[in-house]
Amino acid sequence: MQYGGYRYGYFSFDWTYLLVIIGAVLSMAASARVNKIFNRYAVSFARCGMTGADVARRILSLNGIYGVSVCQVPGNLTDHYDPRSRTVNLSESVYGSSSISAIGVAAHECGHVIQDAKGYEPLRIRAALVPVANFGSRLSLPLILIGIFLGGFAPLLKIGIFMFGLAVLFQIITLPVEFNASARALRILTDSGMLMEEETRQARQVLQAAALTYVAGATASVLQLFRLLILFGGHKDHDQ
Repeated sequence: MQYGGYRYGYFSFDWTYLLVIIGAVLSMAASARVNKIFNRYAVSFARCGMTGADVARRILSLNGIYGVSVCQVPGNLTDHYDPRSRTVNLSESVYGSSSISAIGVAAHECGHVIQDAKGYEPLRIRAALVPVANFGSRLSLPLILIGIFLGGFAPLLKIGIFMFGLAVLFQIITLPVEFNASARALRILTDSGMLMEEETRQARQVLQAAALTYVAGATASVLQLFRLLILFGGHKDHDQ
């Protein structure tokens, strides 16, 4: 049985692997860029002298948001807002640092808090998709592999592709949520005077680089989905 390849003697070339390679290169390039930009401005300190935690608390106060805690969590670039526990979780390199990178990341996470408080619709849609996306990402590959093992069993292959598609949909919906949070963060940092004009420009570079990782990840997943559709999307339940 052969899916989507060209056979030369005993060897075959599956051109759809190029889609996987392109996605992997994009993801690695985006990850390398965000680390480069973050590290560059991690040693550039804001004149206000506020740490990431200070900035987060200040932004929440300015927006009349109370009952949300600002906590430190282990790791590097592990920052996130958890709406269930109502906590802004800042990594070790952000929580106690007054660098431009730390302030930009902290403000971005507070952008998610403001989205939550104002009922930003894409955030609600993403939150609703979390369990579905997690379920789909866990089961999609096993279902596809079992379908292939059973000789191309079409129902399992199609269910697996559908499950993977749900995870891809989650990543796509994540994009406007992240862009909007960054836009809110930069606007607040400028309007409040916490960052000077040049510092805001630097913070924008940090957040734009971070946003590229989401774009690259979503693109890689879309390419993978496209590959699965090419290989198995119209597959009949019989051996080829």
